[in-house]
Amino acid sequence: MLEKLNTLLGRHPENVKANVEIYTWQTCPYCIRAKMLLRWKGVNFTEYKIDGDGAARVKMAERANGRRSVPQIFINNQHIGGCDDLYALDRQGELDPLLWQAAAEN
Repeated sequence: MLEKLNTLLGRHPENVKANVEIYTWQTCPYCIRAKMLLRWKGVNFTEYKIDGDGAARVKMAERANGRRSVPQIFINNQHIGGCDDLYALDRQGELDPLLWQAAAEN
């Protein structure tokens, strides 16, 4: 039943193979919104909660080309950007192919 519902709603969690990471603050509305979209798509993601952690924020900024706002989202170690960037990719039909691509093995 859930499989049919997912198909009707355009969700294909069985196709998600990407490694998704998101840096967040617990009460940030944009972080919550980004995580909602990822969950809606059936994505299991790694969340780094960086509330009050200056060292973690510096690490995030280094990975995110200097961007210090949250959320910052990475798919297969590729910097996607923030919440608006994630939703823009989804609107353009470019998010699902990224999520369906398996992370390159090292």
